[in-house]
Formats: sequence, structure tokens, C-alpha cells
Amino acid sequence: MVFVITIFSIIATIGMYLLALKAHKKYPILLMTPIFFATTSIIIILLVMGISYEEYTLAKDIMTYLLGPATVALAIPLYRQRHVIMRNFMPVILGMIIGTTATIVATVYMATWIGLSEEMVTALSIKTITVPIASEVAVVIGADASFVAIMVVLTGMFGAMFGSVLLNWARITDPVARGLSFGTISHGIGTAQAMVEGEIEGATSGVAIGLTGVFTSLIIPWLLPLLV
Repeated sequence: MVFVITIFSIIATIGMYLLALKAHKKYPILLMTPIFFATTSIIIILLVMGISYEEYTLAKDIMTYLLGPATVALAIPLYRQRHVIMRNFMPVILGMIIGTTATIVATVYMATWIGLSEEMVTALSIKTITVPIASEVAVVIGADASFVAIMVVLTGMFGAMFGSVLLNWARITDPVARGLSFGTISHGIGTAQAMVEGEIEGATSGVAIGLTGVFTSLIIPWLLPLLV
């Protein structure tokens, strides 16, 4: 029974994401954002089928394990677009540094201003980096790793859904700038949306994920005490 549920969960999850990609191409509206549409759909399917989170966990663990090799696949568009990235090397580095620092400072001050506890402010300060790095950084800064993981996923979801809208509103059309924005603010989930926009956007977003994670892990231990 466990085997059947696991296989069904994997097929349903991958199938809903592929369906979401086609639906978003035909109806490019917010509710059809692939990551939102697929996540919402699979939750509904699990509820209807009576499959609990514990029963879904094995399928989730298998797909998470496969994310490792899948992440390496980002190297393909990165290699194809290497000339674009090298030509924009300094803007990419400076954009990542300024964007990451501004995000941390703005998040900490806004969270403090609305009265969140110091523990929540600390966890929110690293919400824009990818989960594997955020989990390790959380240990260093004394944040709740579970809360950090939730905030990271929600941030990625928000970035994937509203990133294109905000960039269009700001009239940012350069593919390098758009990709850098997705990767710096909404890590891997945003990169999935950047790949939908185009290969240059996806490649620069993939670069931004790694650079943002490394840069944040280096500055957050000394920057956070100055802000909180």
C-alpha cells in the first residue's frame, strides 16, 4: 500500500506541475503560476484521496533527493548563456550584493516595526536564500529551522507569483536583470518561474541562487546583531 501511495503521489505531483506549465502558457494569470497552481492542486488531490502528509512524506523525500541532480541541470542553460553572464559579470555581482543587503535590512526593520519577536525577526532575515543553505545558517544565528523553512518556501512562492508582475510594473525588461531579481529574492522556486520566462532569465537566476546563499551566510552573522 505504501508503494502504491508513493508512486501515485510522485506521478500526481510531477503530472500537476507539467499540467500547470501548459495551463500557464495558455492562461498567463497569477492563479496559473505553475508553482502555485501545482502546489494547490496536489494539496486538493491528497485531501480528496485521503492521503495524509505522513503517507506523502516518502514521495516527497524521493523527489527532494532527485532535486540534487535536477539542480545540476541548471548548469546547462548557464553554460549556454555563459557569454551573457561574463559580459554582465560586474552588474550581476553588484546587483546581488545590493539586492541581498537591501532585502535583509528592509525585512528586519519591517518585521521589528510591526512588533514581531526577536526570534521571528531573526528567522525572517534569511528567508530569501534556498532551504539547504538557510537550514545551516539558521543554526549559526540561532533561528528556528522549521520556521525558517516555512518562510523560505512562502517567499519563493510569493516571488514566483508576483515577481513578473512587479518587474513588468517597474518596466524592467532586461532578461539578465529579471533573472537576477528572481534568484536573489526567491531562490529555487523563483528560478523555476524565471526558466518559464526564458533561458537567459533562468541562467542568471541560477547564478544568483548560489551567490546570494554564499553572500548571505557570510554577512548575516555580523550584520544581524547591528540591526536587531
